[in-house]
Amino acid sequence: MVDKLKFVLALLLVAAGITGFYFLSEQAMVLRVLAVLLGLAAGMAVAWFTDPGQRFVVLAGESVVEAKKVVWPSRKETLQTTGIVFAFVLVMAIILWLTDKTLEWVLYDLVLGWRK
Repeated sequence: MVDKLKFVLALLLVAAGITGFYFLSEQAMVLRVLAVLLGLAAGMAVAWFTDPGQRFVVLAGESVVEAKKVVWPSRKETLQTTGIVFAFVLVMAIILWLTDKTLEWVLYDLVLGWRK
């Protein structure tokens, strides 16, 4: 129950930051954006101290560790793969164009006799 109250407080702080943006409409844009950023920071700080907030922080840390384990392709591998994809798309476009023109010729010229 305490975590739910903290989340409500966090949402209210974010809403207060957004409200501050519109309330300070006569002020400089820097102050208006600062109000939103402060509201977001305060909301995140309150949410941080909840159990789901702590679990999120652990999950985010584990995600960073897993992302560092990814073996990214080299520039050469990326260019080769991209070239293969472009070649495949070109070949498929030609095949589909030939199929379309063949069906058009068969249907319009041979079957229906519309183009004579």
